[in-house]
Amino acid sequence: MKGISVFLFALVLAAPVYAEYGFETDTIQTDKGSLKITFIGHSSLILEWNSLVIHVDPVSREGDYSKLPKADLILITHHHGDHFDPGAIAAIQTGKTRFVVNPEVGKKIEGETITMKNGDVQTLMGLRIEAMPAYNTTEDRSRFHPKGRDNGYILIMGGKRIYIAGDTEDTPEMKQLKNIDVAFLPMNQPYTMTPAQVATAAKAFRPAILYPYHYDDTDVSELVSLLKGESDIEVRIRQMQ
Repeated sequence: MKGISVFLFALVLAAPVYAEYGFETDTIQTDKGSLKITFIGHSSLILEWNSLVIHVDPVSREGDYSKLPKADLILITHHHGDHFDPGAIAAIQTGKTRFVVNPEVGKKIEGETITMKNGDVQTLMGLRIEAMPAYNTTEDRSRFHPKGRDNGYILIMGGKRIYIAGDTEDTPEMKQLKNIDVAFLPMNQPYTMTPAQVATAAKAFRPAILYPYHYDDTDVSELVSLLKGESDIEVRIRQMQ
């Protein structure tokens, strides 16, 4: 386990830092320029691509959103307070900001909003968005995330397929995914997945890059160990407790 810990530490140090805001950032090349991913914390991300600034599940406890770039698009997976924060939204919203949300959040948002339910597809701002089911499959946990209510999202930008799973377990729909370039999979119990579930899902749909996120105090080295030898899945650990 000591070797894995050193490996994780090296991974974190290797990540570029979004110096202006103090967060880690990775850059991925697409067919239409660079995709910059900034890791705010927990489930909060910023994606910058093709002159767009896309915020995912912005929440104030993860960072001072008054210092972060204004949003062209805000994606919200569901209404829980660690994913939906009106205060953070107000800090990055402009008169031109658009929202993509699940139906529950759609009842609570003011602004130009596209409400998507599981299976819906939208094209806007030069990217394709697919709403994926996000729900608990383990007995007695459906009260956290019942089937049919919450969303994950697949974003297709510059030929890359980015999967942001939201709060979910390793559903059959997830395991049937194809050609995912980057996947964000949640890993904390009892609300989302164990490391074993994340590993099972990753082995099923084989994303090129896997970021565990929403992992709180889960031991991320367990996931690294479970996926050791899966050379086509690059596990990247970032500060996403």
